[in-house]
Amino acid sequence: MTPTAVVMMIVAMVTVWGGLALAVVNLVRHPEAAEDEPAPPVEL
Repeated sequence: MTPTAVVMMIVAMVTVWGGLALAVVNLVRHPEAAEDEPAPPVEL
């Protein structure tokens, strides 16, 4: 692989995995409240 391709791959990996890490940190800091979820449907 050319050095340009390696740099582009590293940038893409950091973008994807960094976004995932930030999303997980955000959910840990601000968890979704259970009261915001709708009630489960009732089966008849």
